[in-house]
Amino acid sequence: MSTRIQAAATAPVAVADTRDPVVLLRDVRRIYPGHPPVRALDGVDLQIDPGELVGIVGPSGSGKTTLLNVLGTLDRADAGVVRVDGYDVEELSDRQLSAMRAHRIGFVFQQFFLSPGVTALDNVADGLLYTGLAQRNRRARARRTLTRVGLADRTHHKPHQLSGGQRQRVAVARALVGQPALLLADEPTGALDSASGAAVLELLHELRDTGTTIVVITHDHGVAAELPRQVHILDGRIESDERTAER
Repeated sequence: MSTRIQAAATAPVAVADTRDPVVLLRDVRRIYPGHPPVRALDGVDLQIDPGELVGIVGPSGSGKTTLLNVLGTLDRADAGVVRVDGYDVEELSDRQLSAMRAHRIGFVFQQFFLSPGVTALDNVADGLLYTGLAQRNRRARARRTLTRVGLADRTHHKPHQLSGGQRQRVAVARALVGQPALLLADEPTGALDSASGAAVLELLHELRDTGTTIVVITHDHGVAAELPRQVHILDGRIESDERTAER
């Protein structure tokens, strides 16, 4: 990570320790001004180790979206320690954070955000636009990643030719193609029917089994129950952190 972040940033970044947790939060607070102020995160402690599959579950307004933004370095905490992939976020400039998001964090959303009229292959290859790789190499890596998510026979299909579940798999492949340290999935089954949603969850389990660290943000307790670890958040605080038997 360090070489790619340093190449994109104006100042050097300390080398991450590969033994570190992928996510480490200590007493993290995020307060939005108002009357009264909104304590979106109110003293959050969280550790996620390499290869974990974790669900962050809570109702609307619980703080889970703010937590997603902090984990994804889209927003900075007001207080506390935030370390992602071994890096102290507070020590990084905005440009360095942009480089981290480009190279070390993958995002999957409820809406697929695929480019219409563009093949699955090129939608995934576009996830590497800012890496400096030649188009041929981007497409080769995209093809391998589509195979990894079970879409080897759909590389030349456009979004309107794919089912909802297949489009979400393309979105997952686009997030994975850069080989990120952390995959953040925000309500990844929210726009899918139950069968397609179950298939996407199965895919996340398979990816986790091959070493990908994944955090799923959801309000759906049924979805969270399918994950080996569930972190429940309410009013900006973690209420419980539970593990279930491995499948």
